Amino acid sequence: MIEQVLRYIEQHQDEHLEQLHEFLKIKSVSTDSSHKNDVKKTASFVKDYLTDAGFQKAEIHETEGHPLVYAEWLEAKDAPTVLIYGHYDVQPPDPLDEWKSDPFDPEVRGGRIFARGASDDKGQVFMHLAVLKAYLQTTGELPINVKVCIEGEEEIGSAHLYEFLQEQKERFQADLAVISDSGMVAKDQPTILYGLKGFTGLEFTLKGPDNDLHSGMYGGAIRNPAMAMAHLLASMKNEQEVVTVDGFYDQVEPITEEERKLISEAPSEDFAQTTGAPKTVSEKGFTAKEHTMGRPTLEINGLFSGYQGEGTKTIIPSTATTKLTCRLVPGQEPSHIQDLLVKHIEKHVPSGVELSIKRENLSAKAYRVDPQHPYIEKAAQSYSETFEKEVAYVRMGGSIPVVEWIDSIYEIPVVLLGFGTPDDRLHSPNESFPLEHFQKGMKTIASYWHKLQGENE
Repeated sequence: MIEQVLRYIEQHQDEHLEQLHEFLKIKSVSTDSSHKNDVKKTASFVKDYLTDAGFQKAEIHETEGHPLVYAEWLEAKDAPTVLIYGHYDVQPPDPLDEWKSDPFDPEVRGGRIFARGASDDKGQVFMHLAVLKAYLQTTGELPINVKVCIEGEEEIGSAHLYEFLQEQKERFQADLAVISDSGMVAKDQPTILYGLKGFTGLEFTLKGPDNDLHSGMYGGAIRNPAMAMAHLLASMKNEQEVVTVDGFYDQVEPITEEERKLISEAPSEDFAQTTGAPKTVSEKGFTAKEHTMGRPTLEINGLFSGYQGEGTKTIIPSTATTKLTCRLVPGQEPSHIQDLLVKHIEKHVPSGVELSIKRENLSAKAYRVDPQHPYIEKAAQSYSETFEKEVAYVRMGGSIPVVEWIDSIYEIPVVLLGFGTPDDRLHSPNESFPLEHFQKGMKTIASYWHKLQGENE
């Protein structure tokens, strides 16, 4: 069976690339209401492709926002049921003048396909669709049972997905979930991503006078909100990258020695080269890789106050605002961390300014799966056979809320089967995806479904 499928994938390379081009051309920008019809058109593309592939049940479900595509094929006896999740919506392409080609007119250059959504997540979603079709067109059946959930709101926080998954719990129930919305630590380096960080955050403002003041006439008499903000922020983390908010680390599950070994064996990114920063920093007692993968962080994402124009304007600004987020690890509860941040800010706010706090509504817990779980091991085998390399095991500093939602609602392992690379420029101009990974990714997925058959016997 698997030989037929792999041969089909090989023989239909040009057709798959042409169909991916068609998929990428649709401007499914979920954040922009002017593209609402484009988003619906993209959902129809997914649904029609699955129907054409051989799914007898493929349907579009309307939500209060953008539609969700659901499909199922449940005819494999004594085989596990896999929930395949992905998203067809994309980020806005701006700034357009930085693209070397039209973001919605895919172009192949240097072994990569350039377009908005090429990597995140249309390219990776399409690989799954194509593999399902390859099986059904060659053998007439799938080796595993499949439920497909492709949504159109991931780039705007999956606003209606959690409620939908809860309400339709029985419909989406499965033995495991597979998501290809992530990547590898390096091109051609198969990577098992067995953990994700959670996140939460705040926006807070310090208000001083009712309006900007002359710094000569009022300096020394009126508290400067920008300076007050600097003092407040400095109280939250020290120069050794240790967060100094009381209780911040109390719930943290420590990195085990086994995990430290896995992290140390993972390929290392040259942070200075890839980011342009002069050097790396990390929490005292941990390497940069350990910090990004397995330790919580507190970062300022936005900081604004006072005059921003050319030259000097000698004022005491009336307000200062900070946007702050924390990436969390297993054991940390987002709402509890928010409470600790608020308590710290309220305790340390300088006199002479008024504080207002806006809590981040979209939060998520961290996720971790046992890297030795049988479903993970079979994914690693499929990766290694296709890419002809040993798999690297890593936890990622980023967050994918739907992973934690699936874990909490269905209590099933989530296998993050990603094929992106660090050079894909997600969310940025000139997003791209390597054609080699597009082809090898389909073969890996096909191999994985083959290895999963019979797991429930």
